Amino acid sequence: MLRVLVLVSGGGTNLQAIIDAKNEGKITGVELVGVISNNKTVKSLERARNAGIPAVSVSPKDYENRALFNEAFLEEVNKFTPDLIVLAGFLVAIPPKMVSQYSNRIINIHPSLIPSFCGVGYYGLKVHEKALERGVKVTGATVHFVTEGMDEGPIIAQKAVVVEDNDTPEVLQRRVMEQAEWLILPQAIDDIANGRIAVEGHRVIKK
Repeated sequence: MLRVLVLVSGGGTNLQAIIDAKNEGKITGVELVGVISNNKTVKSLERARNAGIPAVSVSPKDYENRALFNEAFLEEVNKFTPDLIVLAGFLVAIPPKMVSQYSNRIINIHPSLIPSFCGVGYYGLKVHEKALERGVKVTGATVHFVTEGMDEGPIIAQKAVVVEDNDTPEVLQRRVMEQAEWLILPQAIDDIANGRIAVEGHRVIKK
Protein backbone atom coordinates (compact mmCIF):
# COMPACT_ATOMS: atom_id res chain seq x y z
CA MET A 1 0.00 0.00 0.00
CA LEU A 2 1.27 3.43 -0.97
CA ARG A 3 1.26 5.73 2.06
CA VAL A 4 -0.15 9.08 0.87
CA LEU A 5 0.07 12.35 2.80
CA VAL A 6 -2.04 15.28 1.55
CA LEU A 7 -1.07 18.93 2.15
CA VAL A 8 -3.80 21.59 1.94
CA SER A 9 -4.27 25.29 2.67
CA GLY A 10 -7.97 25.93 2.05
CA GLY A 11 -11.35 24.25 1.94
CA GLY A 12 -10.03 20.97 0.63
CA THR A 13 -12.19 20.26 -2.42
CA ASN A 14 -9.31 18.40 -4.08
CA LEU A 15 -8.79 16.48 -0.83
CA GLN A 16 -12.46 15.54 -0.89
CA ALA A 17 -12.12 14.40 -4.50
CA ILE A 18 -9.25 12.12 -3.42
CA ILE A 19 -11.24 10.73 -0.48
CA ASP A 20 -14.30 10.13 -2.67
CA ALA A 21 -12.26 8.47 -5.42
CA LYS A 22 -10.66 6.12 -2.91
CA ASN A 23 -14.06 5.25 -1.40
CA GLU A 24 -15.44 4.59 -4.89
CA GLY A 25 -12.53 2.31 -5.80
CA LYS A 26 -11.09 4.71 -8.38
CA ILE A 27 -7.88 4.92 -6.34
CA THR A 28 -6.47 1.55 -5.30
CA GLY A 29 -3.37 0.42 -3.45
CA VAL A 30 -3.35 3.60 -1.35
CA GLU A 31 -3.61 4.42 2.35
CA LEU A 32 -4.38 8.05 3.17
CA VAL A 33 -2.15 8.35 6.23
CA GLY A 34 -2.60 12.03 7.05
CA VAL A 35 -3.46 15.59 6.14
CA ILE A 36 -1.39 18.66 7.05
CA SER A 37 -2.59 22.22 6.67
CA ASN A 38 -0.79 25.50 7.25
CA ASN A 39 -4.13 26.97 8.44
CA LYS A 40 -5.72 25.83 11.68
CA THR A 41 -9.36 26.66 10.93
CA VAL A 42 -9.90 25.47 7.35
CA LYS A 43 -12.59 22.99 6.34
CA SER A 44 -10.03 20.60 4.87
CA LEU A 45 -9.02 19.49 8.40
CA GLU A 46 -12.66 18.76 9.14
CA ARG A 47 -13.00 16.81 5.87
CA ALA A 48 -10.00 14.69 6.85
CA ARG A 49 -11.24 13.95 10.36
CA ASN A 50 -14.70 13.09 9.05
CA ALA A 51 -13.01 10.50 6.82
CA GLY A 52 -11.01 9.10 9.73
CA ILE A 53 -7.72 10.54 8.49
CA PRO A 54 -5.31 12.06 11.05
CA ALA A 55 -5.12 15.82 10.47
CA VAL A 56 -2.73 18.39 11.91
CA SER A 57 -1.84 22.03 11.37
CA VAL A 58 1.63 23.54 11.12
CA SER A 59 1.48 27.31 10.64
CA PRO A 60 4.35 29.66 9.71
CA LYS A 61 2.72 32.19 12.05
CA ASP A 62 3.75 30.06 15.04
CA TYR A 63 7.48 30.34 14.27
CA GLU A 64 9.92 33.24 14.47
CA ASN A 65 11.17 32.75 10.96
CA ARG A 66 10.71 30.63 7.85
CA ALA A 67 13.75 28.46 8.59
CA LEU A 68 12.29 27.33 11.92
CA PHE A 69 8.93 26.69 10.28
CA ASN A 70 10.52 24.66 7.47
CA GLU A 71 12.31 22.51 10.04
CA ALA A 72 9.13 21.89 12.08
CA PHE A 73 7.08 21.31 8.94
CA LEU A 74 9.45 18.68 7.55
CA GLU A 75 9.58 17.01 10.95
CA GLU A 76 5.78 16.76 10.95
CA VAL A 77 5.77 15.39 7.39
CA ASN A 78 8.35 12.74 8.30
CA LYS A 79 6.20 11.53 11.21
CA PHE A 80 3.73 10.14 8.66
CA THR A 81 6.50 8.26 6.76
CA PRO A 82 4.78 8.95 3.42
CA ASP A 83 5.62 7.27 0.14
CA LEU A 84 3.87 10.04 -1.79
CA ILE A 85 3.06 13.64 -0.82
CA VAL A 86 0.16 15.31 -2.61
CA LEU A 87 -0.12 19.11 -2.71
CA ALA A 88 -3.87 19.61 -3.07
CA GLY A 89 -4.13 23.38 -3.00
CA PHE A 90 -1.14 23.94 -0.72
CA LEU A 91 0.04 27.55 -0.90
CA VAL A 92 3.28 27.30 1.07
CA ALA A 93 6.64 26.96 -0.70
CA ILE A 94 8.07 23.49 -0.17
CA PRO A 95 11.49 23.66 1.54
CA PRO A 96 14.38 22.62 -0.75
CA LYS A 97 15.46 20.00 1.83
CA MET A 98 12.02 18.39 1.59
CA VAL A 99 12.05 18.47 -2.23
CA SER A 100 15.42 16.71 -2.15
CA GLN A 101 14.40 14.14 0.46
CA TYR A 102 11.20 13.27 -1.39
CA SER A 103 12.50 13.57 -4.94
CA ASN A 104 9.87 12.36 -7.46
CA ARG A 105 7.57 11.62 -4.52
CA ILE A 106 5.77 14.99 -4.30
CA ILE A 107 3.03 15.91 -6.78
CA ASN A 108 1.05 19.13 -7.19
CA ILE A 109 -2.20 20.13 -8.89
CA HIS A 110 -2.06 23.49 -10.70
CA PRO A 111 -5.15 25.17 -12.20
CA SER A 112 -3.79 25.88 -15.69
CA LEU A 113 -2.19 24.11 -18.62
CA ILE A 114 1.48 24.49 -17.68
CA PRO A 115 3.59 26.27 -18.94
CA SER A 116 0.80 28.87 -19.23
CA PHE A 117 -0.16 30.91 -16.16
CA CYS A 118 2.21 29.27 -13.71
CA GLY A 119 5.19 30.10 -11.54
CA VAL A 120 5.64 32.74 -8.86
CA GLY A 121 2.43 34.68 -8.15
CA TYR A 122 0.14 32.31 -10.06
CA TYR A 123 -2.06 30.53 -7.53
CA GLY A 124 -5.74 30.13 -6.71
CA LEU A 125 -8.10 32.65 -8.26
CA LYS A 126 -5.19 34.71 -9.62
CA VAL A 127 -4.55 32.04 -12.27
CA HIS A 128 -8.10 32.33 -13.63
CA GLU A 129 -8.06 36.13 -13.47
CA LYS A 130 -4.93 36.19 -15.63
CA ALA A 131 -6.34 33.62 -18.06
CA LEU A 132 -9.46 35.74 -18.59
CA GLU A 133 -7.40 38.93 -18.91
CA ARG A 134 -5.34 37.26 -21.64
CA GLY A 135 -8.48 36.10 -23.44
CA VAL A 136 -7.53 32.44 -23.79
CA LYS A 137 -10.21 30.15 -25.18
CA VAL A 138 -8.95 27.01 -23.45
CA THR A 139 -7.48 26.54 -19.98
CA GLY A 140 -7.37 23.52 -17.70
CA ALA A 141 -5.33 21.84 -14.98
CA THR A 142 -1.98 20.08 -14.65
CA VAL A 143 -0.63 17.47 -12.24
CA HIS A 144 3.15 17.51 -12.03
CA PHE A 145 6.02 16.33 -9.87
CA VAL A 146 7.47 18.99 -7.60
CA THR A 147 11.03 20.23 -8.09
CA GLU A 148 12.79 23.27 -6.64
CA GLY A 149 11.58 25.38 -9.59
CA MET A 150 8.03 26.68 -9.12
CA ASP A 151 5.63 24.61 -11.29
CA GLU A 152 8.58 23.33 -13.33
CA GLY A 153 8.55 19.60 -12.50
CA PRO A 154 7.77 16.76 -14.93
CA ILE A 155 4.13 16.81 -16.06
CA ILE A 156 2.06 13.75 -15.15
CA ALA A 157 -1.33 14.71 -16.57
CA GLN A 158 -3.23 17.62 -18.10
CA LYS A 159 -6.88 18.17 -18.97
CA ALA A 160 -8.27 21.03 -21.02
CA VAL A 161 -11.36 23.07 -20.11
CA VAL A 162 -13.18 25.47 -22.44
CA VAL A 163 -13.42 29.13 -21.40
CA GLU A 164 -16.90 30.60 -21.91
CA ASP A 165 -17.53 34.20 -23.04
CA ASN A 166 -19.33 35.24 -19.84
CA ASP A 167 -16.97 33.55 -17.38
CA THR A 168 -15.91 35.27 -14.18
CA PRO A 169 -12.75 34.08 -12.40
CA GLU A 170 -14.95 32.32 -9.81
CA VAL A 171 -17.09 30.55 -12.42
CA LEU A 172 -14.03 29.47 -14.40
CA GLN A 173 -12.29 28.27 -11.24
CA ARG A 174 -15.25 26.04 -10.40
CA ARG A 175 -15.43 24.59 -13.93
CA VAL A 176 -11.70 23.82 -13.94
CA MET A 177 -12.09 22.04 -10.60
CA GLU A 178 -15.11 19.99 -11.71
CA GLN A 179 -13.96 19.15 -15.24
CA ALA A 180 -10.23 18.76 -14.66
CA GLU A 181 -8.71 18.95 -11.17
CA TRP A 182 -11.04 16.52 -9.42
CA LEU A 183 -10.50 13.98 -12.21
CA ILE A 184 -6.79 14.07 -13.01
CA LEU A 185 -5.44 14.34 -9.46
CA PRO A 186 -7.06 11.11 -8.19
CA GLN A 187 -6.10 9.40 -11.47
CA ALA A 188 -2.47 10.47 -11.05
CA ILE A 189 -2.38 9.07 -7.51
CA ASP A 190 -3.84 5.78 -8.75
CA ASP A 191 -1.33 5.63 -11.62
CA ILE A 192 1.58 6.16 -9.22
CA ALA A 193 0.24 3.66 -6.68
CA ASN A 194 -0.13 1.01 -9.35
CA GLY A 195 3.22 1.61 -11.05
CA ARG A 196 1.86 2.93 -14.34
CA ILE A 197 4.22 5.89 -14.68
CA ALA A 198 7.93 6.57 -14.43
CA VAL A 199 10.11 9.68 -14.63
CA GLU A 200 12.74 9.67 -17.38
CA GLY A 201 14.75 12.88 -17.44
CA HIS A 202 12.21 15.68 -17.37
CA ARG A 203 9.38 13.61 -18.82
CA VAL A 204 6.83 11.27 -17.32
CA ILE A 205 6.47 8.01 -19.22
CA LYS A 206 3.39 5.80 -19.08
CA LYS A 207 4.26 2.14 -18.57
